[in-house]
Amino acid sequence: MTGEGCQHSSALVLFSGGQDSTVCLAWALSRYERIETVGFNYGQRHDIELKCREMILQKLPVNFAQWRDRLGPDHMINIPALSKISESALTRDVEIKMLKNGLPNTFVPGRNLLFFTYAAALGYRRDHHSLVGGMCETDYSGYPDCRDETLQTLRKALCLGTETDFSIETPLMHLTKAQTWALAEELGGTPLVDLIVQDTHSCYLGERGERQNWGYGCGTCPACELRARGFEDWRGSMADATTA
Repeated sequence: MTGEGCQHSSALVLFSGGQDSTVCLAWALSRYERIETVGFNYGQRHDIELKCREMILQKLPVNFAQWRDRLGPDHMINIPALSKISESALTRDVEIKMLKNGLPNTFVPGRNLLFFTYAAALGYRRDHHSLVGGMCETDYSGYPDCRDETLQTLRKALCLGTETDFSIETPLMHLTKAQTWALAEELGGTPLVDLIVQDTHSCYLGERGERQNWGYGCGTCPACELRARGFEDWRGSMADATTA
């Protein structure tokens, strides 16, 4: 799903170092002439992703010559207050579980709203009016700030509040995790898939001790289960297509 606009020649990509944001970065590099990235340090439990994102940003221009001249500066924004006011399992060393309100306790209230607001402020200064994020409402944990309606409503507020024609682009919004793996292969072939497996991080517990065929992680948290299931579904669909 993409927001209104799309006429801009540059974009600012919200880049965490995870699978989804890496696919979105590749999508943006294939689409826009000039790309910058922004990451957020909010006291996340899985802060290993911040090291992973640095490695990916180093490898992309080396391994993908077609994108080398498009990838510009990276920016890091620190939001320490978010972890201090949040009771999430992503910001506390607590057991992952479902809450009475029907949401998992991995939900960090306001996180994506803050991310896009900060990104818009940075984009305003850097002249990037397309903001790209890896949010998805197909394969997700029910986070209300991942929904297309939420983000496009936020887009309208950002446009009104800055008098700037921002667009919020979410290319994974209606894709399953298997389709996200397929999109990675479509954008960058086997080298991009290999980079995602080896260098991206999605595990909520920050586990990178043992590599699975889908990448590193504990294998049991919701993020790992979703990533692993999507990988197997994607590989299965490829096998079916080969034998058909």
